[in-house]
Amino acid sequence: WTRDDTDLTLISLPTFIWFVLFSYLPMFGIIIAFKDYKLSPGHGFIYNLLHSDWVGWSNFTYFFKSNAFWMLLRNTIVYNLVFIALGAAVAVGFALMLSNLRNKLASKAYQTMMFFPYFMSWVVTASVFTLILSPGDAGLVNSILIKLGIIDEGIYFLGDKEWWRSMFYAINIWKDTGWGTIIFMATLSGINPELYEAASMDGANRWNQIRYITLPALANTIITVLILNLAKVMNLFESVFVLQNDAVIQKADVLQTYIYTQTFNSGALPDFGYTTAVSVTASVVGCILVLLCNRASYKVRGRGIV
Repeated sequence: WTRDDTDLTLISLPTFIWFVLFSYLPMFGIIIAFKDYKLSPGHGFIYNLLHSDWVGWSNFTYFFKSNAFWMLLRNTIVYNLVFIALGAAVAVGFALMLSNLRNKLASKAYQTMMFFPYFMSWVVTASVFTLILSPGDAGLVNSILIKLGIIDEGIYFLGDKEWWRSMFYAINIWKDTGWGTIIFMATLSGINPELYEAASMDGANRWNQIRYITLPALANTIITVLILNLAKVMNLFESVFVLQNDAVIQKADVLQTYIYTQTFNSGALPDFGYTTAVSVTASVVGCILVLLCNRASYKVRGRGIV
């Protein structure tokens, strides 16, 4: 620490304090996962924590042996990985199409329209798509399909186990593709145009230019985005919570929604020890996925980001 560092230290101090108070100190709450945490009326958190009995790994054991464990883990990982892969592919595809538009005004208009859904809250998004996909007369999709003679009666897309997963992917991609497209277009704007001119003079067509110039230039950005998204795999909550219902709970439930319902909607006193154990499990699995993806990054491009 030198005199020259004083200004930078003072500027970063509020951020450092924020992380300590809201990110690091709460980590001591992991102890609850190893206790039979009880709520005692009239006493605070510290008193309840100190007077709760140690139960060791029993909360974790109970969760691992339950029927919910593999279902929740499978749903959480599959939904995230499929959405991350599809989202990246769609975003790259739109970025390539928009970057090749000669009409720059049209390109900006399309970017704005694609980016707008990203600012909508998930509550609003769920409400809009619930109406659009409704099986009743108000359902736009069902009305069109019935008039075209494709189906005879309305399909409850968000209440059917066979349809819910596809609808979930489609809605997520619709909402987040704009953001990914902006990121990839920023990368494309940094590619030297002389590379395309030289490739064109050598007889490379548009597809070969994309294959040998554009996609390699996007590789680092794609891998970085994938790793950053993997860090949020176990935090999947809001999009699932607002779209799920009792009819599709087996297909729609993920770790974070399970923790929420077990804590606040269980109809009894919350078992904080058990739900904390589930949360710790989700954090450990998420950390493992990030480290594996980071290791793969070392293999593919010779360096990682962690």
